[in-house]
Amino acid sequence: MKYTVLGAGAMGLRYGVLLQEAGFDVDFVDTWEPQVETVRQQGGVYVSRDGQNKHLVPVNVYYPEEYKGDPDVLIVFTKQYQLADFLKRCSRFFNDKQYVVTCMNGMGHVEKLNQYFPKERLLGGTALIGTVLNKAGDVDFIGPKGAGSMNIANETEKPDEMTHKIVAEFQKAGLNPNLTTNFLGTLMAKVVFNSVINTLCTMFKIRMGEYIQSPVAEKLGVQLIDEAFDVCERAGITLLNTRQEEWETVKYVSTVSNPLHFPSMYQDISKNRQTEVDYINGYIYDLGLKYHYEAKTHDFLRNLVHLAEFAGTFDVDSYMKSVLERDKQNAVKTPEEHVAQA
Repeated sequence: MKYTVLGAGAMGLRYGVLLQEAGFDVDFVDTWEPQVETVRQQGGVYVSRDGQNKHLVPVNVYYPEEYKGDPDVLIVFTKQYQLADFLKRCSRFFNDKQYVVTCMNGMGHVEKLNQYFPKERLLGGTALIGTVLNKAGDVDFIGPKGAGSMNIANETEKPDEMTHKIVAEFQKAGLNPNLTTNFLGTLMAKVVFNSVINTLCTMFKIRMGEYIQSPVAEKLGVQLIDEAFDVCERAGITLLNTRQEEWETVKYVSTVSNPLHFPSMYQDISKNRQTEVDYINGYIYDLGLKYHYEAKTHDFLRNLVHLAEFAGTFDVDSYMKSVLERDKQNAVKTPEEHVAQA
């Protein structure tokens, strides 16, 4: 089948390149000008694995307004806060036969996608695969060939012939898909996973392998997992794993699959980009409030990440200059002027 990847960032490139290397026809559509122009200038994207064997892979990339392809399947990998505008710009080449696969982080995307695609043609997934976009036109696949996996489910929870075809082709590409019939449970499993790994590793600027070696890793992780499960139980969502299995997944991915990986949220904050914490820890907290439950640890971590975002973009030099100027002006005032100002 023909695939078009919407969002040629780290994960979009990984899925698209692996499908292309498996023999499938793949195009990429992106809105980030440095990425599109760099890939075109280079004649493709530079791909490495764990920082080794960097090589150029020819790919086709387009802006939404110029794309004229007719894909069978759209694979959506944008940031949550970019999705609505991205879909609007791409809607001109959507049709009533296309299937959509989305493996985005966080929650909030399904409702936006349903504005263009019915439940019968939407598959939601969770990608447990580490990838880093080093810079425009340069991507690093984390882990050995065949590493990582994904869960995937139809929004209707009724797999059809097209679904099985997509799963088979994903398997051929080495994406290791696991087809489930639990849509919300599948999506929330990754949200819970990311609410531990993404947020904690980002706050302390550490790799997943560093986190899991900490003597307090389990205590922190289990506390977040327990709160998330409490929320999901109240919302009537059955997750794919038990609480203990979810912690074991965190341990396995951090120890075996991607120990050297910095999660995507860290990659965002280290480059002073907006994070998706509101769609991960924030989503868990907000969902809990609907059922009169406060996931307070998740809310606390969400606000810590926002503080880190603020600190990364705050103009300290200008602030210090204004404070010193204020203090200088105050120093020359008479005592009577200080009293009058107070």
